[in-house]
Amino acid sequence: MEQIPHGSPDDPNPLRHLSLEQLRRRTSVKWRTYPDDVLPLWVAEMDVLPAEPVARAVTDAIAIGDTGYPAGTGYAEALASFASERWGWDTLAVDRTRLVPDVMLGIVEVLKLITGPGDAVVVNCPVYNPFYLFVEHMPRQVVEAPLDARGRIDPAALEDAFRQAVAGGRRAAYLLCSPHNPTGTVHTAGELAAVAALADRHGVRVVADEIHAPVVSRATRFVPYLSVPGAGTGFSLMSASKGWNLAGLKAALAVAGPAAADDLARMPPEVGHGPSHLGVIAHTAAFRDGGDWLDAVLDGLDDNRRLLVDLLAKHLPGVRHIPGDGTYLAWLDCRALGLGDDPAAVFLDRARVALHPGPPCGTGGAGHARLNLATSPEVITEAVRRMAGAL
Repeated sequence: MEQIPHGSPDDPNPLRHLSLEQLRRRTSVKWRTYPDDVLPLWVAEMDVLPAEPVARAVTDAIAIGDTGYPAGTGYAEALASFASERWGWDTLAVDRTRLVPDVMLGIVEVLKLITGPGDAVVVNCPVYNPFYLFVEHMPRQVVEAPLDARGRIDPAALEDAFRQAVAGGRRAAYLLCSPHNPTGTVHTAGELAAVAALADRHGVRVVADEIHAPVVSRATRFVPYLSVPGAGTGFSLMSASKGWNLAGLKAALAVAGPAAADDLARMPPEVGHGPSHLGVIAHTAAFRDGGDWLDAVLDGLDDNRRLLVDLLAKHLPGVRHIPGDGTYLAWLDCRALGLGDDPAAVFLDRARVALHPGPPCGTGGAGHARLNLATSPEVITEAVRRMAGAL
């Protein structure tokens, strides 16, 4: 495979520090699922070195053998400080948090507290496909509330889904993806307040997956769900996993609104045994000391969003793409290309570019694919060039 140049380690953009040769030494799923001639832009891993404060915290722990079980509230305190500084959210109470193994397993545990087998969980499709897998495995029923044509929450569709979910007096929950994966939509304060009002009207409990909360364009404000009026019965699941590329260091926090504290208190203590102590150390350091590194990544992602728009206009004008302000994911509408329901399969076969397929993301996913922008501009450029050549 041809060499794709990258910037030097002195480049201020962390997304340009690693060459493809260096990245291919990794043993994570992103780099081991496909052969070496494939550019992997599918799963949500970043092509970065760890933030220096995170690397130092973990190596310092290893140096003294601090590899036991997690303890204390340092993670929650670091998140509360970060939330106050970054989002103006000053009411994240440490005593209304619980340590959970990761965001998806935390979601499962929260859903167990507020729903029972066979109850309904509403999702905005197309959405992160593990929502379907985990919810159905519990088992719960998934009720879809499709996004509108702009990739935003459709209040009418959501209300219809809420009515269906609570029919017959059943308990129900709404699994809100914020920012939204795969579209990158960042919900506004007004949209979230409307969600809270609808949920209250229909007796639906909101569980917000806010794992991508730190990864929002520098020109856009992230609004935590629990910070909006009327959201007190809801929950949030948060983590440094996406913002600092720490998926391999498992740890997350479940956060309850004031009126949900008693529910969270019923979470079994053994749930808190699942997170990695090193993960807690890493996530705490990220929220506490990793802000400068995060800002550099956010600048690089903003550049990559603009680059992708230009590349698609030049090489793949048939692809419809509404740039998102959140996550590091791009949702590509490839239906005009005539590649069928799963264009990702075509691009993998013909272009040797791996994207995340759209159909598993539910209604609205057919004919779409998701592209990971958390890599170097050079890799994105080569990927789009290959995709265009495959047509």
